[in-house]
Amino acid sequence: MKWTGQVYADSPTVAADTYIGAPREVVWAYVSDIRLMPRLSAEVQQVEWLDGADGTRPGQRFVGRSAHPALGNWETVSTLVEYEAPERFAWAVGDPEYPSSVWRFTLLPQGDGTVLEQSAQMGPGRSGLCFAIDAMPDKEQKIVFVRLREFETGIKANLAAIKGLAEGQL
Repeated sequence: MKWTGQVYADSPTVAADTYIGAPREVVWAYVSDIRLMPRLSAEVQQVEWLDGADGTRPGQRFVGRSAHPALGNWETVSTLVEYEAPERFAWAVGDPEYPSSVWRFTLLPQGDGTVLEQSAQMGPGRSGLCFAIDAMPDKEQKIVFVRLREFETGIKANLAAIKGLAEGQL
């Protein structure tokens, strides 16, 4: 990832993609299953649907519990904002109208397989990262860049794991 110089108010986004030798419907089963996230993520420790949700339509919510060596432990409520099987699956963390982040999977058919993209957008709502920015406003660009790199590393690991699962290698 190259230096962007972005600040939090820019709602910076990071994304990566990979080709998976499996049809979208197979890949979709993995990306639309939030219970898989703790297996894939270094930060997400636990997730569960709320209010009897089953994760099949926008507006449904889930709680996520996460941990990070520098940021500590936290819990968030996310709302499913896109569910277009087998093309897009996205959730907003916090207030869906003003989220602290938005995470999205996009699946595109290519030949006999699928190009899977995952992206993460910071903001525009405040997140735990804002406490570090508030404490060191002169370092905001670096704080944002470091966190975007962490997002990118996690996204690439997620994509590799989903590829392995969908292609039957894991």
